Amino acid sequence: MFIDRLVKRIQEKNSCVLVGLDPRLEYIPASFKEQYYKEYGKSFKAVGEIITAFNKVIIDQVWDIVPAMKPQIAFFEQYGLDGLHAYRETCKYAQEKGLLVIGDVKRGDIGTTSKAYSNAHLGRASIESETLEAFSVDAITTNPYLGDDCLKEFMEDIQEKSKGMFVLVKTSNPTSGQLQDLESEGKKIYEIVAEMVYQWSLKTVGDCGYASVGAVVAATHPKQAKDLRKLMPKAYFLVPGYGAQGGSVEDIIDCFNEDGLGAIINSSRDIIYAYMKKGKEYDENHFGQAARAETLIMRKSINDALMVKRK
Repeated sequence: MFIDRLVKRIQEKNSCVLVGLDPRLEYIPASFKEQYYKEYGKSFKAVGEIITAFNKVIIDQVWDIVPAMKPQIAFFEQYGLDGLHAYRETCKYAQEKGLLVIGDVKRGDIGTTSKAYSNAHLGRASIESETLEAFSVDAITTNPYLGDDCLKEFMEDIQEKSKGMFVLVKTSNPTSGQLQDLESEGKKIYEIVAEMVYQWSLKTVGDCGYASVGAVVAATHPKQAKDLRKLMPKAYFLVPGYGAQGGSVEDIIDCFNEDGLGAIINSSRDIIYAYMKKGKEYDENHFGQAARAETLIMRKSINDALMVKRK
C-alpha cells in the first residue's frame, strides 16, 4: 500500500519533511535561467527546460533526507504543454531517485470527471485496447466539495494500484473559514468533511496501522488540527502552511500521534528558495546546497519536538 511505503521511507530517513515544488520563475536564479533563454528565447519551451532542470537540482540535494516530494501542478500548467512536460519529467525523476511523489492537483468533480482525473494521475488512460500512464505519481490531493460520489471514483485506483490521496479538510489560506468553519447541525463543515474522509480511509488501512486515504490539515490552524487528529486517528495528515505561511513547529506537533507518526509536513518556498534568505551562507549559484541545509534544519526541529512529545 502507498501508506506503508510512505511510513517506511519516513522511518528509514528519520524525516517527515515533504518538499513542495512550487517553481516560480521570478525566484529561480537569473544566472541559472540565462543559458535556456539563450537557446530557446523567452518561450514556454525555455521555461519548461528551466523548471525541469531547477527541480532536478533540488531533488539531487534532498532525496536522501526526505521521503517524498509534492509538485504543485498549477505552477507547471500555467506554461502550457511545456509546463506539463516539466511536471511529468519532475515526477519521473523524483521517483527514479527513490522518492514518493504526491501530485498536488486538488482534483474533484462529478463522478465520470473524477474518474478521468484518476485515470490521468493515479491510474492509466485507455486508448482502444491499450492503457498508458499520463502522469505517474504515488498520491494526489483531492477536493471533496462535490461529496462522496466525487471521492469514490479515485478509490479503485487507490486500492488496485496501491496509490493514495489526501483530501482537503482544513486548508492553510486565511479565508478558509468562510466555508470550512460554517456550522451544520452543531458541527463545523471541516468536521463533517473529516468524518466523511475518515470513513473512506478505513477502507485503505495498511500494515503500518495508517490509511492511504489521508487529509490535508493546515499548520496555520493548530487548534483545529488537534481536534481533527482525534477525529481521524488512522488518517495520515499532509500539513501545509509550515514556514513561509506562518506555521511553526509548535503549531504542527499535535498533527502527530503519540507514536511520532501520522503527519508529513510540507515546506515549499522556505526550502527551494532558501538561498534568498538574508544571512544565509549560500548564494544563488548554490541554491541546491541552500535547500539541503534548510531541509536539515527543518528535519531536526521537527524531530526534536517529536522527541519531547513522546517523553
